[in-house]
Amino acid sequence: MNSKLYPLLFNPILKERIWGGTKLKSSLNKPITSDITGESWELSTVEGDVSVVSNGHLAGKTLIEIINDFPNELLGTEVYKRFGKQFPLLFKFLDAREDLSIQVHPNDELAKKRHNSFGKTEMWYIMQADENARIIVGFKEKSNAKEYIENLENKTVLSILNDVKVKAGDVFFLETGTVHAIGAGLLVAEIQQTSDITYRIYDFDRVDAQGNTRELHVDLALEAINYNKTETKKEYTRIANASNKIVNCDYFTTNFIPLDGIISVDKNGNSFTVYMCVDGFFEIVANETFYHYKKGDTVLIPASLTEYKLSGKGSILEIYIS
Repeated sequence: MNSKLYPLLFNPILKERIWGGTKLKSSLNKPITSDITGESWELSTVEGDVSVVSNGHLAGKTLIEIINDFPNELLGTEVYKRFGKQFPLLFKFLDAREDLSIQVHPNDELAKKRHNSFGKTEMWYIMQADENARIIVGFKEKSNAKEYIENLENKTVLSILNDVKVKAGDVFFLETGTVHAIGAGLLVAEIQQTSDITYRIYDFDRVDAQGNTRELHVDLALEAINYNKTETKKEYTRIANASNKIVNCDYFTTNFIPLDGIISVDKNGNSFTVYMCVDGFFEIVANETFYHYKKGDTVLIPASLTEYKLSGKGSILEIYIS
């Protein structure tokens, strides 16, 4: 391993949202100063929102600076070959005190053409759910642009969309084009492509503190939407002290690790690995050094760190690119 690199923590980038709350502080110990904080961006290279290291001798450096200095060592040989010095993923925790807007994200081709951006394939891990909490995801039956627009104009679009009750531990994988909204009362870990392109199509006629409605992107969304029925919920095993596969797509692989003891990890250097602690606590033991983490921490393991141990008692999401 490059002696300059080690497991990296970053300062959270906190975002006020009209639908946000206080769970990021009460559940995840994030340093929020507002009662409407909706998002904690844990790991980002989105322009204007670049993560800054908070631990070790690289503290104060941005993720982009470290990638520029150590592209192969941090990203991994295969990731660097595929994406160059771009960090291809974005990691967040979200607190939805109210429903998020109904929205859709474009695919790579459309996002490149319109915004010179990646598309936005994403997944949600439900960390906590209030009673009767639900998400909106996809169409109940195969639809089309005409039916969708008619329902949108009549404010009946919810009647043609899937309304799914959720509980802690549920996972949903949303390919680009899937119409969706996180519902009120949910705390969510989100893994997605590096993109901040969202087409908002319905916002429940809400207004902000100044009485303004938020911008909608109805026309942009028309070409982006997948009008077919989609299966988004992912079932997965929960074998203790093992990497249980949840999602394996072109953009990322996510495993669930129910940790209760010690695991030896052996990587090949092709990709960085990220761990999101969604419950409990754990530590990484690397090169005879102990690194401690708790619920709400997101840690980036450089690809050059190929052998280490995980120990503790908690639930961890393990993410890399395969």
